[in-house]
Amino acid sequence: MTESDGYVLLALFLVPLGSALLLMLTPSRERTAIIGLTALASLAMFVLSVYAFVRYSFVGEQFQGVLTFGWMQNVGLLGEHGLQLKVGVDGIAVSMVLLTGIVILAGTWVSWKVTDRTKDFFILLYVLVAGVYGTFVMLDLFFWFFLYELAVLPMYLLIAVWGSTRKEYGAMKLMMMLVAGSILIFTAIFAMFVELGTGSFDMTEYFAASFDPTFQKIFFPMVAVGCGTLGGLFPFHPWSPDGHAAAPTAVSMLHAGVLMKLGAFGVIRLGFQMMPEGGAFWAPALILLGITAALYGAISALRQTDLKLLTGFSSVSHMGYVFLGLGTLNVIGWNGAVLQMFAHGVMTALFFLLIGGMYDQSHDREIPNFSGMARQMPVWAIFFVIAGLASLGLPGLSGFVAELHIFIGAFRAYPVVGGLAVLTAAITATYLLRMFSSVFFGEFSTRWSALKEITWPERAGATVLAGSIVVLGLWPSPWIDRIAPTIIHTIPGVTL
Repeated sequence: MTESDGYVLLALFLVPLGSALLLMLTPSRERTAIIGLTALASLAMFVLSVYAFVRYSFVGEQFQGVLTFGWMQNVGLLGEHGLQLKVGVDGIAVSMVLLTGIVILAGTWVSWKVTDRTKDFFILLYVLVAGVYGTFVMLDLFFWFFLYELAVLPMYLLIAVWGSTRKEYGAMKLMMMLVAGSILIFTAIFAMFVELGTGSFDMTEYFAASFDPTFQKIFFPMVAVGCGTLGGLFPFHPWSPDGHAAAPTAVSMLHAGVLMKLGAFGVIRLGFQMMPEGGAFWAPALILLGITAALYGAISALRQTDLKLLTGFSSVSHMGYVFLGLGTLNVIGWNGAVLQMFAHGVMTALFFLLIGGMYDQSHDREIPNFSGMARQMPVWAIFFVIAGLASLGLPGLSGFVAELHIFIGAFRAYPVVGGLAVLTAAITATYLLRMFSSVFFGEFSTRWSALKEITWPERAGATVLAGSIVVLGLWPSPWIDRIAPTIIHTIPGVTL
């Protein structure tokens, strides 16, 4: 990836922002124009994401496509570099860029069913996506935090206006907890700014700096908790299942598929890459919280009767694997953590797409109310089973590749924790197979005889997501070849 490819990275968050602006100028009554514009915008984001992933070279510099535009220099406390729009990606970030492109493509297609204030919905959705892309590609700490917040704030309106069930409660709970986490991130960022003392927000300077070990031990947990709240880190996760349950389909897909990964990415970028000694000191705590989240989420999912809540608690469990992998401080565990971020992203986006497709017709998500659905909606059932088998770690699908790396890394670091992680996988298989048995098989309930298959846009989105699950499961090397060198060269303290 060359410097000229930095314009592609810049376009990744300018395309959704520009699309949101064009939508503002489009009359609300012109539904065909809105659908056409969003179709082009989502396809452009997907193509740019794939291009960035393919162009990233896993040999040479780890941060590639670096492009800088100056803004404020030598103003007040700002030094020579000051504030600058600086983009660039490493192997971890470019994998998350690809994930975002896949999820927003499918999320846009399924959102064409939104009939209430469609234009406003897509404006907020694309502002959110712009923030997500910007956070993954930004190498200036000031803009990184600005875009991180830009990715979070539209969630409130998207859930409160277009959500279902307890939407106001879910939106407010989500916003209050995430803003509280952002306060910790904001504090840690400016503490690092003062400690660095150069008046620069250039992330590469922070990566190269050697902060005092005591400073790192104090401020690393602020980053871990602040970003970890968005990532579903136990015990700061309670917003997540309620947010999932209340959000409209595409927002649930982005919420679980991408935004939770944004939190884990923040722990990597601001935590381990900038404060490695603090990360090493607090790694056992991250291990403990990660395995607790994995077990807690899986056991809680056993008790759920709502399909969305089941998937929400399952997400808490799977994100627990991510933090467990990061806490192992070995390359294979870290490989697994980043692979799990991608694998869980496409898998849970597929879950929520399918749940939303069925709920739009039935207005019911209660598992005991369904049976024999494989006869009525066989295509829907096939896609659902693919997502479920990926979730429980079936070989050949994405979940297996990610979890295998995490389990091996955990056994190397803490054998007992590795055993508990395997136990969690067994619990996951239990609640998923039980749900399959209840919903898809048995005597068909005539109550649902009017239900139809998911729409063609939903099938297309599900195909993209299911295809990603299979490709990662059968051919993980393109991801590993990009992720592993980044871990080895940019995360001090991570051992082979």
